[in-house]
Amino acid sequence: MLLAVLASIALTACASDDLKEVASPDSTQSSVQQLGLPSGLSSFASLEPNWTVISEEIDLELATPDLGVGVQRFGVVLSDDSGLIKFPVVRLTSNYFPNGYNSEPDPTLSVTASARFYEFPFVTRGIHSTDLMFDRAGLWSVSAQIPRPDGSTAPVEVRFTVAEIAASVTVGQQAPASASRTLSEVGSIRELTTGSHRDPDLYTYSIADALERDRPLLIVFASPAFCTNAVCGPQVEIASELREVYGDQVDFVHVDLYSNPHEIQGDLSLAILTPLLEEWGLSSQEWTFIVDSEGVVTHRFENFAPKPELIEALDQTVSMS
Repeated sequence: MLLAVLASIALTACASDDLKEVASPDSTQSSVQQLGLPSGLSSFASLEPNWTVISEEIDLELATPDLGVGVQRFGVVLSDDSGLIKFPVVRLTSNYFPNGYNSEPDPTLSVTASARFYEFPFVTRGIHSTDLMFDRAGLWSVSAQIPRPDGSTAPVEVRFTVAEIAASVTVGQQAPASASRTLSEVGSIRELTTGSHRDPDLYTYSIADALERDRPLLIVFASPAFCTNAVCGPQVEIASELREVYGDQVDFVHVDLYSNPHEIQGDLSLAILTPLLEEWGLSSQEWTFIVDSEGVVTHRFENFAPKPELIEALDQTVSMS
């Protein structure tokens, strides 16, 4: 039994041949899509990233490496020697390489889209994200030209593989009726979350119970105390804020990545991964799913989902339910 684990973006094929190839800035937070963790391991392993970044000036972290055929949310963290790149909009161009990266891309499948910048709470992190169509499985890249202080632009490209079907539960699929633990079952909220923000209303219902309630549902998989990389953020806190906004219109459930938060005490060698990660096919440290009143996934967000993105998705789902 395997648990899928952690995992960048690409720029157009116009990148020059002398550009150096660099791995993801933090390979310990990245994953190989088709590999996994033996179930006996207690925490996410340090695996080589499953993407390649090509740039001399720009660092890129792919926030959404679990990509399958179809329209997918695509997010990247861009930075340089001065820190996080925060342009309000960056134009991303996708390319498909049917005969490998040493050949020309298929021009009929190239798509350009505007990726909007979302700053995370506490201002120290942020992400550019948009929706991109990946028409078929295989070798893809996404590229951009990043403006520089001297008026020039710097190319950056990320190369990655798109699978026929994403590893995780995805849009259009029925949400698994998982028996996530509730506060009434365990008695102490310390057994349900590693975080210091402990909202008991996020543990009122199991996922299975919530799916029986015939209303939209937002599910967060995250371990707040161990959110340390560039693509995770205070997702559980955001869920609590949204719960207050949407009230009885939407149910909210948080599932910690670890089954024994109260025993870890900052020591991940003691941690035990929840089996729900395998049930949902999760491969990164933070996930958010929105499910409609029929139990069908309408939106999925790999790694941190900024509040404006979640509000837009929730409003769409509530209006259709």
